[in-house]
Amino acid sequence: MKIAPIKNKKFGGVITNVKLKNISEVECSEIKESFLELGFLLFPHQFLTDEENIHFGERFGMLEFGAQSFANQKKNEDGTYGEILGHNIQKMRTNLGNEYWHTDSTYRPLSSKCAILSAVKVTQEGGETELADMRSGYADLKESIKNRISDLSAYHSNLYSQANDLGDFPPAEINSFNYHGEACLRPLVKIHPETGIKNLFIGRHAFGIPGLSRKESRELLNTLLAFVVSDKTRVYKHKWEVGDTLIWDNRRLLHRAKPYDYSIPRALIGTRVAGEVESELAYYPSDPEAQSGRDALQSELALLQQESGVKKFGGSTVSTSSIPVNLSDGSVLY
Repeated sequence: MKIAPIKNKKFGGVITNVKLKNISEVECSEIKESFLELGFLLFPHQFLTDEENIHFGERFGMLEFGAQSFANQKKNEDGTYGEILGHNIQKMRTNLGNEYWHTDSTYRPLSSKCAILSAVKVTQEGGETELADMRSGYADLKESIKNRISDLSAYHSNLYSQANDLGDFPPAEINSFNYHGEACLRPLVKIHPETGIKNLFIGRHAFGIPGLSRKESRELLNTLLAFVVSDKTRVYKHKWEVGDTLIWDNRRLLHRAKPYDYSIPRALIGTRVAGEVESELAYYPSDPEAQSGRDALQSELALLQQESGVKKFGGSTVSTSSIPVNLSDGSVLY
C-alpha cells in the first residue's frame, strides 16, 4: 500500500496498491492513521459494490446510512438507473443545495464523523467534488479573530440552508432525515476528538450566532467561510473517474459538489458514518435547550421567506420525494 500526500496542498492523500473490499487489519489501521493526519483519502479505481461500500464505512463506526444513491436518476430495485429526475422533487433540490460549502449532518442532533463516496457514473464536464480544510484555515487566522470566536456558537439547520441558498422551503416533518424542524447549536471552533487539534466548524447550515445581531452573525460566518476557501492550498477539487472512492473527515473538512448538466446521468454511492455521542452530540429534540434552536430557526425562516424572491426557487415548496433512502438499521426513509 502506497500513501502519497496531495501535492501543493495542506491536506489530503492518495492511497494506491490496495483493494478496499478486502483490506487487512494492518492496512485498515494505516488507513485510519492517514485519515486523521490528512483529512481525506482518495482510493482510485476501487469499483466498490453497495455492500463493499457499506462494509468499508463500518470500519469507521456506526452508519447513518449505507450505499445511498446520490444521483440525478431514479435507482431501480435491481440496481440499475432509470429516469432523469427534475427539480420538482425535494431529492434533486437537496442535491442542488449540496453545491454550497457544508459539513454533513451538522443539522442533526448527532453530527457525522466521516463520509464515503464511490463513483458509478461520471460527467465529462462539471460534477467534481471539492473539499476545504478548516484545520489549516483556523491555524492561519489572526489571533484577534481566534480570540473573538473562541466562545461563539451557531445554530445549524438544513431548512435554513435550503431557504437561504436557494429560496427552497421544504415542509418540516418531525421524522424527516434532513428537514425535521430542529436547529442544533454547535461551537464555531471545534476541538477534533481524536487529534485534539482545533479547527473551524462552519458551513451553509450555520446561522444565528447567539449574542450577535443577525447582520453581525451573517457577516462573521460568511467572512470565516470565505477565508477558509480563499487559499488554494486549503482547497482540493476532485475530478471523478468511474471506480474512485473518496473518504473525508466531516469533523474537519468542508465539501461541496460542483454543478453539471443535470440532463446528463451522474451517479455516486454514498455512505455516511455517524459521530460518537461523546463528541458530536449537540442535544436531542427532547432536551430543554432544543427549544431555543426551534425558536431561532422559525424567526430566521420568516425573514428568509420575505427575502426569497430573488433566489432560484423564490420561496416555493415541493412535496418530499417518493424515492426511498435505505438507512443502516434496515429502515426506509422517504
